[in-house]
Amino acid sequence: MPEGPSIVLLKEEVDQFTGKQVIAVCGNSKIDQSRLLNKKVIAFNSWGKHFLICFKGFALRIHFLMFGSYRINEKKDSPIRLGLTFKKGEINFYACAIKYLEGDVSTHYDFSSDVMNDEWNPKNAKAKLKAIPETLICDALLEQDIFSGVGNIIKNEVLYRVRVHPESKVGKIPAPKIKKLLDETRIYSFQFLDWKRNYELKKHWLAHTKKTCLRCNNSLIKKYTGVKKRRSFICENCQQLY
Repeated sequence: MPEGPSIVLLKEEVDQFTGKQVIAVCGNSKIDQSRLLNKKVIAFNSWGKHFLICFKGFALRIHFLMFGSYRINEKKDSPIRLGLTFKKGEINFYACAIKYLEGDVSTHYDFSSDVMNDEWNPKNAKAKLKAIPETLICDALLEQDIFSGVGNIIKNEVLYRVRVHPESKVGKIPAPKIKKLLDETRIYSFQFLDWKRNYELKKHWLAHTKKTCLRCNNSLIKKYTGVKKRRSFICENCQQLY
């Protein structure tokens, strides 16, 4: 599943179609495709893992789920879920969920929870964490209403950076550690974007999919943690369990 930085990158890649008119629509999506024909794209936006194509009076939400993908000005050998053709170019989406959102997108989303948005508000995130003291931090980081855009890679890398065990309870983590975690989540998300843009994301991973701790040379443990049962890569020596 693409994480927030990948959706921001997509938004950059399709900016060429801002203000352009849709002249053809195709695909196996069950939405009313005719509604898009001859409509002009007002803007492209994102909220976490949601990609948003904004038109006058409504928007199209694209969620890539686990295996969704896209192609710009080309097609791949798979059924197109939705294809939008412009006078000069096209965008094709595959294996994704598509939904119309009525009205202004700002009425559907709290952009202060998007770690890559200018409106990101760490104080709000801190308050939401305080309300779930028994939740494991590995689950809390994946809660999109708290950390919109954070996925499993960001979760693993941030927890390794701040030396917190993923099975720590939110309410037991000291306040300075929570602040550092909030700061690092935003910092790492933008680093993720830069590395992804330069096709070098994986070489910067410190913990995700790794076998050895770079700090203490101990073996990293791979474990499916929390209620979400997502993969965590843990150094039990330097990531403290609270």
